[in-house]
Amino acid sequence: MSQTRTSAVQGVDGGQQSGTTKVGERALAPLWWVWLAAWPVTAVFVLSNAATPLYVLWQRDIGFSKGTLTVVFAFYIVGLIGSLLVSGVVSDRVGRKPVLVPALVLALLACLIFATAASVAALIVARLFTGIAVGAVVSAGMAAVTDVAGPERKRIAALLASCAMVFGAGLGPLLAGVLSEVAPAPTVTVFVVEAVLLITAVLAVWRMPVARPAVVKKGTWVRVPGVPKGNGRQLALGIAVFAPGITATSFVLSLGPSLLSGLLGTTSRIVAGAMAFVMFLAATGVQFAVQRLARRTILTAGAVSTTLSMITLIVAVHTSSVAVLIASALLAGAGQGMGQLGGLSLLNSSVPSQRLAEANAALNVGGYIPAGILPVSAGYLSDAVGLTNGATIFGVVLMGLAVIGGLVVLATRRQATDPA
Repeated sequence: MSQTRTSAVQGVDGGQQSGTTKVGERALAPLWWVWLAAWPVTAVFVLSNAATPLYVLWQRDIGFSKGTLTVVFAFYIVGLIGSLLVSGVVSDRVGRKPVLVPALVLALLACLIFATAASVAALIVARLFTGIAVGAVVSAGMAAVTDVAGPERKRIAALLASCAMVFGAGLGPLLAGVLSEVAPAPTVTVFVVEAVLLITAVLAVWRMPVARPAVVKKGTWVRVPGVPKGNGRQLALGIAVFAPGITATSFVLSLGPSLLSGLLGTTSRIVAGAMAFVMFLAATGVQFAVQRLARRTILTAGAVSTTLSMITLIVAVHTSSVAVLIASALLAGAGQGMGQLGGLSLLNSSVPSQRLAEANAALNVGGYIPAGILPVSAGYLSDAVGLTNGATIFGVVLMGLAVIGGLVVLATRRQATDPA
């Protein structure tokens, strides 16, 4: 197939494109569109964790335990996993936009429910809707970034999609923490701001240069997402490191404010939001730092970082040290970031575009199942045996899983992980 170029395309690290590039008959979008395609991912993930610093206010006003708090958090996982069973397959069959636009509308509805919540039931519904929207975005939204980038920029697409997710996840709690302290209506203002961000994301999706599939495949629309035959190893390696990493950050998000207020004596919502922000800032920064490393090296480093995070978590709860707890959060963010980047890069490099959204969904199902179960278990365990003992047991269990994940990566032959 002949290739036609009307302007030079620079490397995966970025660089401005002054015109349109064609590979065969497909126009390659300018690089700024690849960045803009990642914006809906960021906007929805801002909502995903915006409630984190506000739970202490809802606990005070509504009245519920740490166990109930983790159940509220877990309904987000329920919605997300349920969404992943559908959204990846639907997106690959009918296109990215028909999945992303309803997801963004549902996220806007979640903002309205959060802003008016006066009961645990309302919080559960808002978290459920948020999870459904996030599930659609991590499958269809991340695949859309790859589609816009084109086959020549798959690595930068994986980097931008992954960083958009973790940056948004960190920005949400920071905005909520600051606005709840300095603005009126502490549990309302952040969701008004988030609604504006989501509206801009709808506009971005509406104009996004992605085409609908030429052929709609047959088969069941609801199924456990998977990968094409021959890509199972790449998926397993990604889950082995990504799952412990995102479980560690989920623990910080669900019980971090309780640790700060109940165990360490810090009640500032800005501190709680800032801790979540720096955790995901670490997850964002580390991905840019390691993007040129071999994928197996990235995954191994992610497993090591999650292991160290659990060690420092145990130290933090036994020494009542805010500084050590923040160090644990930073290491958790780095662990998730590297596990996520390594997993997405392996899938982007080997899975065809028509199955990519489903593959992304499979990676996230594998990661979010333990991220939902273990923090909920830790929450109820903390109610029963105390926060120190509950966090310690959680840390030991997750440390073991992170070590196993690292050993799985090391035991895999280098050529199987595509070290490029």
